[in-house]
Amino acid sequence: MTVYPTYRDSGIEWLGQIPTHWDLLRNKIFITEHDNVVGQDAYKYTLLSLTKQGVIQRDIESGKGKFPKEFDNYKIVESGNIIFCLFDVDETPRTVGLSSIDGMITGAYNVFSIKGINSQFYYYYFLAVDEAKALRPLYSGLRKVVKTERFAGLRIPVPPEEEQRQIVAYLDYKSNKINERICQRERELQTLSELKQAEIAAVVTRGLDPNVPMKESGIEWIGQIPAHWEVTQLRKYLRLFSDKGHPDMDLLSVTREQGVIVRDITSKEENHNFIPDDLSSYKLIQKGQFAINKMKAWQGSYGVSKYKGIVSPAYYTCELNNIDTEYFDVAIRSQAYIGFFTKYSKGIRSGQWDLSPDALKSIPFVEPPIVEQRAIVSYITDISEKIDSYITKLKEEINYLQEYKQRLISDVVTGKVDVRGVEIPSEE
Repeated sequence: MTVYPTYRDSGIEWLGQIPTHWDLLRNKIFITEHDNVVGQDAYKYTLLSLTKQGVIQRDIESGKGKFPKEFDNYKIVESGNIIFCLFDVDETPRTVGLSSIDGMITGAYNVFSIKGINSQFYYYYFLAVDEAKALRPLYSGLRKVVKTERFAGLRIPVPPEEEQRQIVAYLDYKSNKINERICQRERELQTLSELKQAEIAAVVTRGLDPNVPMKESGIEWIGQIPAHWEVTQLRKYLRLFSDKGHPDMDLLSVTREQGVIVRDITSKEENHNFIPDDLSSYKLIQKGQFAINKMKAWQGSYGVSKYKGIVSPAYYTCELNNIDTEYFDVAIRSQAYIGFFTKYSKGIRSGQWDLSPDALKSIPFVEPPIVEQRAIVSYITDISEKIDSYITKLKEEINYLQEYKQRLISDVVTGKVDVRGVEIPSEE
């Protein structure tokens, strides 16, 4: 990569030196804030969200996330506006986004139009600022708020207009190529994850011997099972109990992705749910016992615990009998059974479902002999280790590509790399 022939000190600690012919200009020259709100016309606007993937349309119908009762104070966003989150700067995953669509966004954000500078260059520059958390010297208070006046007074490096266009064209091209590679790897990740889940679901309902005699299970979406396996219900294995009064034990979470885990009480992301000061009503669960979030069982929020600790008093805690606990965990958390938890849960309000104790115990289960249970666990452990190893490598490559893209953007928009002479291939 080529560097510029001469540099000068920018006077900005994180930025360091910039090319000699670049200007340093106040941010306020280029931005005009817009505080227009949607009022009673919210229904006319597309709801937007500021994410690490940019400004995207938010899906209200999915029910995911929190929504206000009213959208009256949401701000109007026009295509080409740039959006900043100027509070909780260190904790916010992405503080800047350039919108390509009209819509509305929370009134807590600042919405600006851009003039006198290439808007895409401006956006790329503030992606670099965001990644470096370079707004830290500007914020104040517990919420780490950057006041608009201070933000407007920020000095930013500005190349000549033609150079801005070249930088944008170069970064667009390189970013697209990197994004294509990332998408390819993410598709491979998805395929591997689906392959793993499909194989687990197959062996916990069909067994390991492809030549074994089969019989109809009588369960619609399970179909045939080995003739010597037993069709039962969860009541055969589960005994609900409630052991409270252990507030000093480790706090556990019951998750869809990982089952029962130790809750990280220091993580802001993991503690969006309220934790009371008094945990004496929380339920104790031992290693090898089963915990289930009855309101989210239909999403797969249940599992056999590998830890001793306490879970929410709203959860079911169960002793497990008459079955290998490791087998029960891999089987019940497989795709073969998640549909039962949806079928047996009852809707109580929008987005909320409840699984009664009797419904839980009535869920069907196919049981292999104990020797086969342990053989299946061993097989699943083996294939999971192999697939997870590939998945880990793919994730590492994705992380590297993402970091490389961000580093490239930062180096180019801050003048550490000169791309003026780079010929950019035309897109086919």
